[in-house]
Amino acid sequence: TLIMGRRAPEIVARACDLGVAMQFTNIARDVGEDARAGRLYLPQSWLREAGIDPNTWLQTPSFTPEIAAIVQRLLDAADIFYSRATHGIANLPIGCRPGIYAARALYAEIGRELERSGLDSVSRRAIVSTNRKIAVLGRTLLLPQAEWEPAQNLVAQAAAVEETRFLVEAVAATPLRENVKPRRPIEDRVVWVIDLFERLERRDQLQRMASYR
Repeated sequence: TLIMGRRAPEIVARACDLGVAMQFTNIARDVGEDARAGRLYLPQSWLREAGIDPNTWLQTPSFTPEIAAIVQRLLDAADIFYSRATHGIANLPIGCRPGIYAARALYAEIGRELERSGLDSVSRRAIVSTNRKIAVLGRTLLLPQAEWEPAQNLVAQAAAVEETRFLVEAVAATPLRENVKPRRPIEDRVVWVIDLFERLERRDQLQRMASYR
């Protein structure tokens, strides 16, 4: 959002919503993969409500109707955040909206693929096929122009969730710099951010490898 020149709290909050939605989708997709690595990100309170002891299940992860219901519940929560994020996308520069909306649509499609496969993310990992991706992108590109018009009721949208409020407040508290060099093209700035994430991920990998020695 900052790369695209938007820093208003109500827009940053919607960007955070998109991040939350994508993370929920990740968790729903990787239940089995995470469990086999000794990780459990499903809400433990939801597991206990379904009569599942988290520690016992993590020792021998298996797919059950109760797990399916929890995965569906997580996808439903993700869909709420995807919907909230749409209002923020509508307030990005017009040239940025199709790409971000496409990313949102493709990630949400992982949830739809999970639903089509019976919500079993324990024994398999949901993958959106190339043909499905093309279809989703096609629908996105064919959206009417009105879909990209800035939302007029943005301020009335929900505030940031508590877990991401610190990000919104950090942006608001950071003053704009004056007399800076002209902005780099949007493509260069996106590449820079992706490179930063790759460096951070590599650093984390090295730290994990060092901890295993």
